[in-house]
Amino acid sequence: MTERAEAIAAAGDAARSELAATHEAREVTLPASRAAIRACALAIRAVQRHEFDAARAHIAEAATLLAQADAATVAHGAIRYAGFLQDAHKEFAEANLTLAFVEGTPLPSAADLGVDAAAYLNGMAEAASELRRQVLDLLRAGDPARAESLFAVMDDVYAVLITIDYPDAVTGGLRRATDALRAVLERTRGDVTHATVTARLQAAVEQSRRA
Repeated sequence: MTERAEAIAAAGDAARSELAATHEAREVTLPASRAAIRACALAIRAVQRHEFDAARAHIAEAATLLAQADAATVAHGAIRYAGFLQDAHKEFAEANLTLAFVEGTPLPSAADLGVDAAAYLNGMAEAASELRRQVLDLLRAGDPARAESLFAVMDDVYAVLITIDYPDAVTGGLRRATDALRAVLERTRGDVTHATVTARLQAAVEQSRRA
């Protein structure tokens, strides 16, 4: 074998070794990310039902899966930033923030969750949208004060997100998530306003009857 042929063979071996390691990282990360997203969806569903212990259990499962995925991609940026792991991080942020909003516990930071700012903010936008169901349930249950409190959380989130003015390539498409939240917020504002006005009219009628 000539010296040039040996160099070509060595380059091929090095590339093969690198690609094998990247493929192995992908084989770990992709299923772990998908499983983490499923666990986060189950956590959000549990939060909506006020099954907070179950939600925390699903979140813990997702955290374990994401730790595996993060470890597998430390030296493989092409896999780490391929998209599916960022999606899982966003869903993880959404599950944790939805739980905190509904349960009334302290808000975890992006650093607490081990996610970047883009995943955190996109997760926050979706968590705020999840509150619409809680607000409507509370209005039906005759608890307008709590409904208005959660609506205020939605409004506070939107007020922050509209100040994040960076390209979508930096924010992970946050502008679209913010626009979607605005639509949900306005529909919910109408529901809360209607319920408040109705409650005041009913109170006025009852008062006039007692007079």
